[in-house]
This record gives sequence, structure tokens and C-alpha cells, in this order.
Amino acid sequence: MPPAPPANWPLELAGDRARGPVPHHTPDPGGAFDAPSIAAHAHALGAQLTSAQCDQLDRFAGLLLRWNRVHNLTAITHTDELVSHHFLDSLSVAGELPADPPLRVLDAGAGAGLPGIPLAIALPGHHFTLVDAVSKKCAFMIQARLELDLQNVEVLRARLEQMVGARFDVIVSRALGSLATFVSLTRHLLAPHGRWIAMKGRLPRQELAALPPDVVASRTVTLRVPLLDQERHLVLLEPVASRPEERT
Repeated sequence: MPPAPPANWPLELAGDRARGPVPHHTPDPGGAFDAPSIAAHAHALGAQLTSAQCDQLDRFAGLLLRWNRVHNLTAITHTDELVSHHFLDSLSVAGELPADPPLRVLDAGAGAGLPGIPLAIALPGHHFTLVDAVSKKCAFMIQARLELDLQNVEVLRARLEQMVGARFDVIVSRALGSLATFVSLTRHLLAPHGRWIAMKGRLPRQELAALPPDVVASRTVTLRVPLLDQERHLVLLEPVASRPEERT
């Protein structure tokens, strides 16, 4: 059982408590979910998946494909593409989220719950807040939270710049504009000694050069995502520490 959420954990949407359990999904014809293969690929990315966690990813795939037929949550429509372009891509962040201590992680602009839900499945000891401003996306993420029994997940419909109170150890984003925009929208949500993780395709050299002077790219990581023949990078950002003479 995951540890209890911290005291400043965002409130649930009202519908999250009101809706009851839903039945297990019927397998989707969009492709076979090869659990042993996915577990092996996830292991290469630093995520150790049990058979139960693979089953959760399988159920998440079926749910996403079903909702996508009506709500157009993603352009991807087959299970094999979900695995490569969404699930394994999301799990590429796992190596940057060590198991200890428990972390408060914000998925900023979570969309259909990517990367937040695959990471929450793989790393049940961390707390994940999934934030998006679009109602239908939040409704889907709430349904996924309920159907998969993800007790370490909160879904919040909000604009990032208007959020108050909560502070996070790690803020991750997969598609939230430039690095400068990402920092600007979420700076007030970063806990002391926290960091940002931006998921990018090509290394965004121009965006790195345009960062505000009080934010530094502490590290960039070139990824090799299994089954995905596309460039992927992680950019890790941190606030610049004050000089000792400026501290009081």
C-alpha cells in the first residue's frame, strides 16, 4: 500500500469520489499486448514491472483506445503504437525518479495521463498529480484512476498558472511548449530543491539558450526508447542556487 499523500495534496475533483467501480475492459482488437516483452523493454528503461503492473498497462491501453474512439484523446489508435509511442516513452522518465524517498510528482499538462499514469503504475511509492485544463481529458484520467485502482494518483482540472498551495519535488511535462514556457507556468509549484524534467524529441538547443538566467539545465539525457525509432531527450532543469553571500 502506498504511503499517505502529503498534507498539501490537491483536492480531488468532486466526480472522483462520486463515481463507482467500472467493469474490466474487453480486449481491444487494435493489437496484442505482449506483457513479457513490455516488461523487458521497461526494465531497459529503469522500470521494474510485475505481472500485475503489466496487467494495469494492458487495461489502461484498452480504456484509452475505447475512449479515443469518441473523445479523440490521441492520434494513436493501435495497441502496439500505444506501447511504443506512449507507454515506453513515458517510462523513459522512470530512471530519473529513484524509489526513495517518496516523491511528489506533477504531470503538467497531462492530457490523456501521459506520462503520469504509466509512471504511477510503475512507481507506486511516489505520489502523482495529473493536471490538465480540458474537462474531457480529466474525465478520462479520473476513469483510469478508478478502473486501475491507482491510489497514488490525483487528477486536477486547472490551469497551471492559477494553481496555489501545492509544491512538488519533480515537475514533468511531455508537451507543454518551450522550456521557458514550462518553467514560467510551473515555477511557483516547485518545492525547494525541486527540479523540472522536460521530455523532448530532438535536443532543443535554442530553447536551452532562451532559459531565464535563474534556471539552469543541470543535465540532458539522450534516450534510446525501445520500439521507437525517433529521437528522444530528457532535459533536467533546476533553479540557480543563490550565492552564499546572498543567503540570509
